[in-house]
Amino acid sequence: MLKFTTISPAILPCILLFLFNVHADSQLYSEEHASLMKLKQHWQNPPTITHWTPSNTNHCSWPEITCTRNSITLLSLYNSSISQTVPSFICDLKNLTQLNLSYNYISGLFPRVLYNCSKLQYLDLSENFFVGPIPHDIDSLPRLRYLSLGSNNFSFDIPASVGNLTELRVLQLYKNQFNGSFPSAIGNLQNLEQLGLAYNTKFVPSKLPSNFSQLSNLKTLWMAEANLIGEIPEPIGNMTALEVLDLSKNGLTGKIPSGVFMLKNLSKLILHRNILSAEIPQVVQSLNLTVIDLSQNNLTGTIPNDFGKLENLAGLILRFNQLSGKIPESIGRIPSLADVRLFNNKLSGALPPDFGRYSALTGFEVAYNNLTGKLPEYLCAGGKLLGLIAFDNNLSGELPESLGNCNSLLTIMIYNNGFSGKIPVGLWTASNLSYVWISDNMFTGELPEKMSGNLSSVVISNNRFSGKIPAGVNSLRNLQVFRASNNLFRGTVTRELTALPSLTILLLDQNQLSGTLPSSLSTWKKLTTLNLRRNQLSGEIPEEIGSLPVLNSLDLAENKFSGKIPPQLGLLKLTFLNLSSNHLIGEIPIFNPKNQSKFHPNISL
Repeated sequence: MLKFTTISPAILPCILLFLFNVHADSQLYSEEHASLMKLKQHWQNPPTITHWTPSNTNHCSWPEITCTRNSITLLSLYNSSISQTVPSFICDLKNLTQLNLSYNYISGLFPRVLYNCSKLQYLDLSENFFVGPIPHDIDSLPRLRYLSLGSNNFSFDIPASVGNLTELRVLQLYKNQFNGSFPSAIGNLQNLEQLGLAYNTKFVPSKLPSNFSQLSNLKTLWMAEANLIGEIPEPIGNMTALEVLDLSKNGLTGKIPSGVFMLKNLSKLILHRNILSAEIPQVVQSLNLTVIDLSQNNLTGTIPNDFGKLENLAGLILRFNQLSGKIPESIGRIPSLADVRLFNNKLSGALPPDFGRYSALTGFEVAYNNLTGKLPEYLCAGGKLLGLIAFDNNLSGELPESLGNCNSLLTIMIYNNGFSGKIPVGLWTASNLSYVWISDNMFTGELPEKMSGNLSSVVISNNRFSGKIPAGVNSLRNLQVFRASNNLFRGTVTRELTALPSLTILLLDQNQLSGTLPSSLSTWKKLTTLNLRRNQLSGEIPEEIGSLPVLNSLDLAENKFSGKIPPQLGLLKLTFLNLSSNHLIGEIPIFNPKNQSKFHPNISL
């Protein structure tokens, strides 16, 4: 017998309401699915959303969609090759709170149709081609917490109404074509945590508004290349939440406010390429700093001793200033230090000996100073050093033996110092080594038979290197520049040198080379400069020199060459030729005027 359960009148309304909601939710789901199909059609079926089909009804599982309680709240179509406009019916997605259309090809004016998306909190239209002004009624999106319009072509002023978007946490308007100004009303956004106005090079010259210091929650102030002038406001020291301060590439003048180095949360201070002057504040309590870049200013005085307390500091970049005095020894003991760039200053004294001992340095650049003494022993102790740049100082002594185990090294530029002794053999064979510029020192010894196959430039002129040019040089297939003037090399211009197909400059003048030139030099198809002056080379000048297609400077003077001057030299496109002080006979070749752009022959028979 069937039994029927009686439904209590008290719960009947609840059941009816549940059934109504189920129906309503089902209807909303269907409507949203239809809206997505309409969007796909309007955007002409981008290849990234081919899975949007009428039959695939589970749109809440699509990667571009996020649903909350079975209704779309997030639509993310970044980098989807969309070039059509933003249609008004996108707001038929009634619960849409987040919309990301960045990295597309959308053009036209700001899509004011989005004002109808009443719940919108997150809007990212960056990396598109929008033009015109940001609308003055942009505050018609009062719930916005995130607004990014960066890297577009918006112009005119940034409207003051932006300051009415009081819920904003992030405002990114970087890299546009604004040719007006930015409003001080931005200082009203008390909840703002990130502000990006960088790379707006057409801003009218403006001072940094002092009321920006009211942004007590701001963590990132990014205004690089924003045509800022005047001084950095002293109240910036009140922005206690600040973690990143980037005001680089502007026209800021005056001193760095002492309060900047009191910001306890500051991790990155980037003020390079301004006109800042005076001393760097000596008291530093921003102990979380990881990067300090004050380069390309007019800063004077000494490097603060307090920098040595910054245990998290990875990058210290102070190049192109007027800093003087010694480098504090404590900086060499910072455990996280990786990038040191102090070149083009007036620094003096010895380099701190602990550089590289307690941290893995990647870059060490101290060129153009008045530094003395030896290079620190531990520069490559961490095995990550990529560049050693210390030219134009008064450094001396032998190179640290540890550089012989520095396989990470790409570049060594230590020319114009007083270094002496032999180059550690392992340095030449560092597998990644590309640039060796060690001229104008007092190095001795011979070049090793084996050198790094990645070498592209070897500049060793004005030293005391001796011995023969090793036959193993033929393995340097990437070598473009070999400058070895004014050394003590002897032997011949080895045939192996002609096996270098990339060579553009070869300077072996003022050595003790002898013998004849190899006829195989015709392989130097890229050679532009050949200087063998003041050696003891003999025999005839090979006619094959005339076949070098781009040679424009040839100096064979002060040798013992004999015989006739090859007529093939007339085929060269020379700008300089010197054959003087040899034993040559015969006629000077007729040079084709069409080949000579600036020919000043200096020939003595």
